Amino acid sequence: MPDERVLFRGSPSQWENFGIFVATSLFWIPIPVAVWRWLVTRCTRYEVTSERISHEFGVLSKRIEELELYRVKDTSFEQSFWLRLVGLGHVVLRSSDRSDPVFVLRALRDARELRENLRGVIEKLREQKGIRELDV
Repeated sequence: MPDERVLFRGSPSQWENFGIFVATSLFWIPIPVAVWRWLVTRCTRYEVTSERISHEFGVLSKRIEELELYRVKDTSFEQSFWLRLVGLGHVVLRSSDRSDPVFVLRALRDARELRENLRGVIEKLREQKGIRELDV
């Protein structure tokens, strides 16, 4: 099997917090709420490789969760109206992982292209490992 290679490395966009930022300025929601949401987004990192997805998150303490790509059963692309206006989207992965069966890569640029790349890599990995889906 070839060496693991990085397909994507990045963070969600702050556009995901647009509603909170607007509400803070219009409705006087406490500014610390908006600052906290900004920090949470700022401290989130994704790394997608040819074998796994690593999700690092946490402001005061850090946590890293990984999803092995061969466990992914289905992928989808979601794009709300607001994210569509700025060219962002979510990649949703449904897997057999027990701790996190639905994994979302949020508010990414070129999310549709990333989803297509992932689909191909997932199919190759499942074929290499001889993984078959059984619906009972």
